[in-house]
Amino acid sequence: MQVLTGVRNCFLLIAAAGSITSCSLFQKKQEKSAVTGWNYNDKTMGGFNVPKPKDIKAAPGLVFVQGGTFTMGATQEDVMYDWNNTPRRVTVNSFFIDRTEVANVHYREYLYWMENVFSDPQYEKVLEAARPDTLVWRSELAYNEPYVEAYFRHPSYNYYPVVGVSWKQASDFCVWRTDRVNEWELIKKGYINKNNVKTELNGGGQENFNTKAYFLGEYQVQPGKVATSKTNPLKDAQGRPRTQVKQEDGITFGDYRLPTEAEWEYAAYGYVLENPQAKQGKKRGEELIANKQIYAWKNDGFDNIRSTKQSSYQGAFMANFKRGIGDNMGVAGGLNDNAAIPAEVTSFAPNGFGIYNMSGNVSEWVVDVYRPLTNIDASDFNPVRGNVFKKVDMNKGQGNLRDSLGRIIMVQESDSSLRNRRNYQHAYAIDFLDGDSLSGASYGYGLTTLISDKSRVVKGGSWNDMAYWLSPGTRRFLEEDQASSTIGFRCAMNHYGSAEGTSKSAKTGNFFPPRRAKK
Repeated sequence: MQVLTGVRNCFLLIAAAGSITSCSLFQKKQEKSAVTGWNYNDKTMGGFNVPKPKDIKAAPGLVFVQGGTFTMGATQEDVMYDWNNTPRRVTVNSFFIDRTEVANVHYREYLYWMENVFSDPQYEKVLEAARPDTLVWRSELAYNEPYVEAYFRHPSYNYYPVVGVSWKQASDFCVWRTDRVNEWELIKKGYINKNNVKTELNGGGQENFNTKAYFLGEYQVQPGKVATSKTNPLKDAQGRPRTQVKQEDGITFGDYRLPTEAEWEYAAYGYVLENPQAKQGKKRGEELIANKQIYAWKNDGFDNIRSTKQSSYQGAFMANFKRGIGDNMGVAGGLNDNAAIPAEVTSFAPNGFGIYNMSGNVSEWVVDVYRPLTNIDASDFNPVRGNVFKKVDMNKGQGNLRDSLGRIIMVQESDSSLRNRRNYQHAYAIDFLDGDSLSGASYGYGLTTLISDKSRVVKGGSWNDMAYWLSPGTRRFLEEDQASSTIGFRCAMNHYGSAEGTSKSAKTGNFFPPRRAKK
């Protein structure tokens, strides 16, 4: 008994003596600041929270598009003589884009939410502004009335692309989608209580979740179980669970938005299949690219709009388009594209990025304001025309920054506050270079042109267009508050971090082994 006691005491003494030096073997190494030496995520040192870089996931409906350089613009003869798509080499950073066009069922989900949250009669104009224009199907000399009544709402058309949606309506859909996706992400992670949704859908009106309002502390929400528990990884300076999620915590997704024209065109080509020596595993890829494509699918030695592979699909059309006057789908018993009007959003073959119907089905809105010479004027990195730089309207003070829909009120920056800036001097950049000595261009809408600051670019051919418009380089325009039976849309989202990909191992730049200085 004494021997056992002695052994036990000896073990306790050894454990006590070594606890000071050996406990670090069982603890995670504390991350420190390289500029101050203070620990991160340590309540004894202020508790500054620094989440580790995370694997960037694609938000619902999106696919990752690895960016790069490409020749934007015309790929064949300009048969329209518009001279509005001069070829030019540009670079787009990596981003996400919808795998398919937004379908009727998706837009009906949006209307369902709007009609329940804004059920008060004071919001009737808001609801009316959100509904698609089904009258776009009407024609004086055609019998399209069945589409007016049924195309948007009948279950048979659930997964057909929504049409009759203006650029403004498409942009509002993107805002709504951002909020719903982020709200659900916070509910799943336990930072928001599920009862919040019941309150919203019971006529919540202004009191509905908005991502920007939530981050700014303008929208108060009932916290979930994880937010109030001791296991919450988010802590305040005193080490207590932090119920308010911040943008820098990396829990939420970015903003859904309409793609830029350059992003849309780049994604349409699906260049990931065009590089014959792309990076695979640890093998470094090469800067190689095959011949310029005409359409959204890879050329098999020549320009074609039919499948050329030896299979049951050989000879089948690769897109939904109009072959010629009076030929929208072919002959009975051998319908060539099997679609008289728009087809389902997952019909036809996806391109190299796994994206459907970038050529044909419906044309699509992009964010850009239309100018014939934008390809020449715009930046060669992430080019876009349409910037209006805004800031949060702080005139009413903190706690009163939301509008009647619960969204943060944004106002255009004043040019007077930009006098000392070197990168831009005007907040309104839509008409940048119009009518000045550099461009010599001016636009008088309704007098000499139909182009205005509200003219938005439309990309890709539709079910009612000839093959020429299927080329991603072609471009047209329509006023942002108008709609058409041939125009739909898809959303995009910024990608944060390494341009190479979404994996944990993806890094920005080339990393070489460190060299030791010679003694």
